[in-house]
Amino acid sequence: MRLDTVDKQLIDHYQRNLPVCERPYLEMADRLGISENEVISRLSALQGYQVLSRVGPVFEHSRAGASLLAAVAAAPTEMDAIAARINETPGVNHNYAREHQFNLWFVMTAPDERTLDERLDELEQRLKLPILRLPMVEGYHIDLGFDIDWDALS
Repeated sequence: MRLDTVDKQLIDHYQRNLPVCERPYLEMADRLGISENEVISRLSALQGYQVLSRVGPVFEHSRAGASLLAAVAAAPTEMDAIAARINETPGVNHNYAREHQFNLWFVMTAPDERTLDERLDELEQRLKLPILRLPMVEGYHIDLGFDIDWDALS
């Protein structure tokens, strides 16, 4: 996929500054001088080509309910199937493989601690694997926005 100027502006302007309003794509469109539908279409295409992994805000987890980091020890031959089952679970926003006894890690969120525990218990029963539960003790902000040198990528 070849990125044009508008694609690059979408990426540059909105890694950190996604508008928080009723119609964020319309606000983005107004700033870029294109239609709301074109913003949505371009973002969808950028995700389809894996230029972007996700589009959306990042919330301070403690203000949004309950969350924790969790892990399972999956047989390497079953890792993809187990990851797919984990991703189907409400509140799971991503998972990733690690080189460790507990080799499949994920973050789960819920409206409250009780719901979080219930979801983890249900997932544990479905997977037939114990889930290592690692509640956050101290929070860290990791800025995942990157300054892109478009000239160097050309």
